Formats: sequence, structure tokens, C-alpha cells
Amino acid sequence: MNPQRTGRGQEKDVLVVLFDGVQSLDVTGPVEVFTGATYAAEAGPGVPARPGYRLRTASLDGAPVRTSSGLTVVPDGALLDGLAPHTLLVPGGDGTRATPPALVDAVRELAPRAERLVSVCSGALVLAEAGLLDGRRATTHWMFCDKLARDHPEVRVDADRIYVRDGHVATSAGVTAGIDLALALVEEDLGRDVALTVARHLVVFLRRPGNQAQFSAQLAAQTAQREPLREVQQWITEHPGSDLSVEALAERARLSPRHFARAFQAETGTTPGRYVERVRLEHARRLLEDTADGVEEVSRACGYGTPEAMRRAFVRHLGTGPSEYRRRFRTTTC
Repeated sequence: MNPQRTGRGQEKDVLVVLFDGVQSLDVTGPVEVFTGATYAAEAGPGVPARPGYRLRTASLDGAPVRTSSGLTVVPDGALLDGLAPHTLLVPGGDGTRATPPALVDAVRELAPRAERLVSVCSGALVLAEAGLLDGRRATTHWMFCDKLARDHPEVRVDADRIYVRDGHVATSAGVTAGIDLALALVEEDLGRDVALTVARHLVVFLRRPGNQAQFSAQLAAQTAQREPLREVQQWITEHPGSDLSVEALAERARLSPRHFARAFQAETGTTPGRYVERVRLEHARRLLEDTADGVEEVSRACGYGTPEAMRRAFVRHLGTGPSEYRRRFRTTTC
């Protein structure tokens, strides 16, 4: 797919698996990242170029495939032809709902020859079917997390992450999370400057942390059916720094605390405390990313009370403290 270049050292071969029903964005997202990284790694005059990537797409027999959106994609060749890739990437799509056994067998045969295995979206189902996720942590699109866990109990499914790294195997959630994972791999291979150049070109963040949730609190939780509870959900979102105790929220819903707690969990699928915790964490992250407010000011605005309480919440959910989070993900305009 890329023009051949000379004098670039050892490029990393990336083989992208194609099949009927593949999700086109699962393919083109990572491909654009790796291709952009290859161009970005070509330094200016007098500066040695860093080896980038050589991309190849392949279907089982080399025949064109039709994506889930109806596009026809012509691969570079057949899956088992050619040299072993450095990175074997399996995208997702409707075609993974009943993956042809021959495709699973081919991926299983190729995997030991690859240095890195990557899946995007429901491509994790193909890796799991091939036995390549046994005993490993993995994630996939939220719609398929239950299926992955149910059909492959030997896989430790991390349903609330946009991507997961476990040794040489990396799996990501749906669609755009594949871009996040690809940028993380580029940063690992070629450095932060190259990854940042690609991210700017694609007009995306350098990368979201892999342990970022697939959904916001509002999307992860169901919307309550009863109007008083829906109003409470909205109030929590708009007032993260207020008193959001069960007693205070119950009073706003005109229910007893016990009745409110039961009704809230029954209708939203989560407890009031967990919902409040996620809303506060999201609000704190946005303030750290988009404003110059100090950590103490952010902690008060988000209802944590003290910087230490906010730090514990960040470490528990994101694996890093507020100051380090800001250093890594703060926007350049604030």
C-alpha cells in the first residue's frame, strides 16, 4: 500500500487482515496512523530517517472483500503469502459474528511468526477464537464484551477500557479506539514527537490513556425512566461540586434515601455513589485537560474537597495522579 522507500533501515511490516463484513474504519484508522508515522519519521536534511512501517493488506485468498458499509477493498495479496509480519492487525466488523474457520486457522498459523498481535473492535473475537487471548487481559467493543467473556471464559475481559496491552498482544475497543491504540504503538516504536505529528495531522488527541472508559458516566449508565430520577442525573452532571450524598439527592427526588438508592440502581444499572464518582472524575479530567486551574481548585470544583481525595480517585481509576495526568493530556491552548 505504501510506495517503496530506500535507505530507511529496517521497517516494521504491518499486515492488516481483511474479510467480508470488515468495518472499514477499523482498517483505515490504524492504516492512516501507521502511514502518517512513516512519513513523519522521514527527518529533514542531515538528520537520519527513522525506519517506519511497511503496510500490507490481505484477505484469506487474496480476493476483494466487501466491508460492512458496502465498500469494496482490494487486498495486496493472500493472508498466508509473503514474509512474517512484525505486527498482525485484525480489525472488527459484522464479519466477526461468524468468522470463517479457515480465517481463524490462518490467523492462528500467522500469529507465532508475528512480534505483535493487535485487534480493533470485535477483531478480538477472532483472536480469542484462535486461542491467542487465553489467559490474557483483553477488551473489545462494548457490544461484544459479554459475548467475549461468555464464549471465551479463559480470557480476562476488561470491558471498561479503550485499549489493553498484555505482553505482545494489544486489543482495543470500537472504531476510533483503534486510532488511540495505533498512536500508542507509534509512540512506543518511533517516539512521542512522531506520534504527536500524526495526531495533529489527523486532528485527534495524541492519545487517550488506555484505561480511559469506553463511555462517559451518562452513556455508561442507563437513563432513568421516571422524571424525578432523570432530573437528579442531570443535576449531578451539572453540579459535580455540590453535596451529592444519597440523602441530598433523595431529597431532590422527593424520595426517602433508601427508596431513592434502590430506585436509582434499578433504573440506571449503577448505584448513586458510583455514578457520582464517575461524573466527578470526568469533570476533573476535563478541567485538567482544558484549563489552567490548579489541582486544589479543581478538587474543590469537582466535589472532592481535598487534592488528596482527588489523587486517590485518579490513581484508583486511571492509574496516575492528577498532576501527571495533566502533564500528559493537557491541551496546548490552555
